[in-house]
Amino acid sequence: MTGAPLRESGQRTRQAPPQSQASRPAYLDCAASTPMRPGAVEAMVPFLETQFANPSGAHRMARRAREAIDDAREIVADALGFDPHGVVFTSGGTEADNLAVRGVAAATGTTALCPATEHHAVLHPVEAVGGRVVRVEADGTVDLDHLAAQLEPEAGPPAGLVSAMLVNNESGLIADLDAVAEVVRRHAPGALMHTDAVQAVNWVDLAESARAADLLSLSAHKFGGPKGVGVLALRPGVALSAQQLGGGQEADRRSGTHNTAGIVALGAALAELAKTRDADIERLGSMADRLADGLAAAIDGCRATVARSQRAAGICQLLIEGIETEALLVLLDRCDVMASAAASCASGAMEPSHVLAAMGIDRRVAAGSLRLSLGWCTEPWEVEHALEFIPPCVEQLR
Repeated sequence: MTGAPLRESGQRTRQAPPQSQASRPAYLDCAASTPMRPGAVEAMVPFLETQFANPSGAHRMARRAREAIDDAREIVADALGFDPHGVVFTSGGTEADNLAVRGVAAATGTTALCPATEHHAVLHPVEAVGGRVVRVEADGTVDLDHLAAQLEPEAGPPAGLVSAMLVNNESGLIADLDAVAEVVRRHAPGALMHTDAVQAVNWVDLAESARAADLLSLSAHKFGGPKGVGVLALRPGVALSAQQLGGGQEADRRSGTHNTAGIVALGAALAELAKTRDADIERLGSMADRLADGLAAAIDGCRATVARSQRAAGICQLLIEGIETEALLVLLDRCDVMASAAASCASGAMEPSHVLAAMGIDRRVAAGSLRLSLGWCTEPWEVEHALEFIPPCVEQLR
């Protein structure tokens, strides 16, 4: 694919440069999904081709599949700082979030709370169990005073769970989970803490940063594993009512035949990530900083939504005045720059960002939001390509 002509001032045209040796577009949408790591593919293939048995069986092929799942469970537990018996494999982050919120509410007869900037995989289940939404500050951090007020008895039904995302999927904001947990422990000592760590796993050590969480969600395709597999990790003693019933797999917490190949690949990807995270943060953080600084310098009225010191190294959300992101993304696609406005949704349609709205950003300004996200696969040429083509695309729209 070669880039489409791009009009510049004076109606001159230019052509996108040839593709890199990788022969692919500049992919800056890793917060939506990443390609699989080669090691994860290699680990997965045998369980698609030869070791295909159902791990719930009794024969030796089934036992081999079950052993592979248990090995992956150990890897996940070690990376997250949870007990292996608390690792529940799911179909992805959305199911893990739903199981956390709805499962605790059903088991305890309570409701749930979450900040207004949570992913809809948390917001919608919280609404479904009659829960309450907590305000955030202008920088996206949780309004701790409002959280405390919402935990008081007069605010409504008691909360058995508070869910707070560790790294926001749009802005990249890294939450202070310990500060949130301290308020919860003080005002609702019986409530559990859940964190959606789907975006966080690439950028922070979860065993350290999520130590205050009683439940934690992951999705494999965000860090080099396959789509369709995720994790809900639980601390010992967490009461959880299964939401998917049937064969009683995962210690009766999530029924359904195991996705053995996906689980094995998830474990392989997570093991590789654990080894390379620090180096990736340094490498990708430098590239993201160059991208943000370069675009801010080249485009008037371009600013980041979150301060660099507060965001994950590889997620950069910008607000660009005087444009609508939907039109910008069309131009960028033609120039082989893959980006997004915010979170990905099922239809691919553009929706106003509830994250930016919760932060008090005017809807007209939020209409020009652009999320550029890097991952393990990102190469320097992709950043340079974006720096060359985003500014003239913005100029053309203006």
